[in-house]
Amino acid sequence: MSNGRHVPFETTLQVRDTCLCLHAQRAARTLSRLFDDALRPVGLTSGQFSLLNALNWPDPPSIAPVARLLAMDRTTLTAALKPLERNGLVLIEKDPTDRRNRRLHLTDRGLQVLASAVPIWRQLHAAIEAGLSGLDPDNLRGALTGLSRTNTAV
Repeated sequence: MSNGRHVPFETTLQVRDTCLCLHAQRAARTLSRLFDDALRPVGLTSGQFSLLNALNWPDPPSIAPVARLLAMDRTTLTAALKPLERNGLVLIEKDPTDRRNRRLHLTDRGLQVLASAVPIWRQLHAAIEAGLSGLDPDNLRGALTGLSRTNTAV
């Protein structure tokens, strides 16, 4: 079905070859698959590893700072916490100083799983960084951090 509008194939090629969003999504999916495969023996996905790591603070954090760190909205974070809570890795409790707030605790089991995942992460992360031929990992991280802090359209 056609509405009389036409997007030239050259535009499709331009987007394929230059779109930062597309390239970032492809890279993120590839990295996620690599880390998902590597972390499978400890029962975690890459997202769950990141979430457990984000909860590993001296004092249990509340939902808002964790959501900001992971660039998630509170609803998405709450949904991501559910399987970790069900599996006994995370405990969600009311904040004793503000009953409207929730504190996110890593359980002993959660700490054990995170501790077993860290060497896997370190090994794969080092291999990925070593494979970034011609790219400085710190510069790449800096550029990605800058992009992640951009919240307004240019």
